[in-house]
Amino acid sequence: MIEANTPSTLDWAHEVKDIPESGLKRERAASAEERRQIAQALDILDVADLKANYRIARLAGGGYHLTGSITADAAQPCVVTLEPVSEKLDENFDVEFWPGAVGVESGQDASVLEGRDVEPLERGEIPVGRIVFETLSAGLDPYPRKDGVAFDWRDEKAAAAEGKSNPFAALAKLKDKR
Repeated sequence: MIEANTPSTLDWAHEVKDIPESGLKRERAASAEERRQIAQALDILDVADLKANYRIARLAGGGYHLTGSITADAAQPCVVTLEPVSEKLDENFDVEFWPGAVGVESGQDASVLEGRDVEPLERGEIPVGRIVFETLSAGLDPYPRKDGVAFDWRDEKAAAAEGKSNPFAALAKLKDKR
């Protein structure tokens, strides 16, 4: 994930003082300008649509629980042909925000891959836009490929070298004569 204080192109933050005791539920869609900025930040061709549904709940002890999902339509260049490859995303997120330091208590054995993400509560706000941006970024195919396209490049120098004898083969023959 992107570092907690990294600015996001989505300025969708909620101040904790504005979150009611019963929690907060929202549906948001990124504007055309926000989608353009996201595509530029992610170095992809386009984000044609981006919607988020989320809920922020208060937790005992001063924490906040952000859960939700995103749906998006994005386009990236094919890693082989550079032609546009469309992708539909439907991703979930589940993050807790707590004041103070974040870490595993001593004596507690926890895996990074188990449970929800836990982040520090900074500046008294829940950075929903950053979480949506990170969820979109993590959900994109790292190697988008157009259907039916294969990468079949062959290094001619390496292929030519395979046909030549190994320079150590002569030494191996000397060793066998002993």
